[in-house]
Amino acid sequence: MDLELDILAFGAHPDDVEFSCSGTMTLMHRKGLKTGIVDLTRGELGTRGSAHIRTRESQNASKIMGVTVRKNLGLPDGNIEVNQKNILKAMAPIREYRPRIVIAPYHTDRHPDHEHCSRLIREAVYYAGLRRIRTNSNGEQQAQFRPEMTLYYRQSGEMPVSIVVDITSVFDEKMQAVYAYASQVYNPKAKVPDTIISRPEFIDNIEAHARVDGSRIGVKYGEAFYCSSPIWSDNLFALIPQQPRMM
Repeated sequence: MDLELDILAFGAHPDDVEFSCSGTMTLMHRKGLKTGIVDLTRGELGTRGSAHIRTRESQNASKIMGVTVRKNLGLPDGNIEVNQKNILKAMAPIREYRPRIVIAPYHTDRHPDHEHCSRLIREAVYYAGLRRIRTNSNGEQQAQFRPEMTLYYRQSGEMPVSIVVDITSVFDEKMQAVYAYASQVYNPKAKVPDTIISRPEFIDNIEAHARVDGSRIGVKYGEAFYCSSPIWSDNLFALIPQQPRMM
């Protein structure tokens, strides 16, 4: 039987998922769910490090998060085009792993690659459910499949919030996954040009966002997501945490 995932997260570059929602990915693994990550590019245009280094760092981060599978589509960094060829490439892992939930970057961001990734995945999720659009894996035609929900994570800028996940119990692991990208984050001994990510304030901002999102639901650390479609339930009390929290 082919491997099926519960959650499949997409990022434009290796480290996008870690910086944005690695707490949620780690927590879902802890709860016994199967998770996966698909990076669209190898991050070869990055000012620091290299594509080879980023690949190794992503492997280390995946182990920290307990990710079941990680793939890279090999699209060109700085040139993520939303076209039929790339939509088909993004559809293939969706149909292969049949995740119930897909996670992607929010569509408004300072980095064009992040915005293009958001649009590309939105279209791939929709078209993956159309039988007449064909994709192949290992020489075999894939069956149609559409995830039940698409959630979007914040990278930079503002994002409306639909759901906040309590990541307090795995915040240390989240930061370990972030620091796995040693070539990218703050290192006072590095003799390469500074970037926004390599400044110490970037790490501070990750924690600050987690604290703000946590405060929305009365916990120490959280990760926020936006859902563009209504979240339904036939039991309102299923939406309430089992343990009451002080607000």
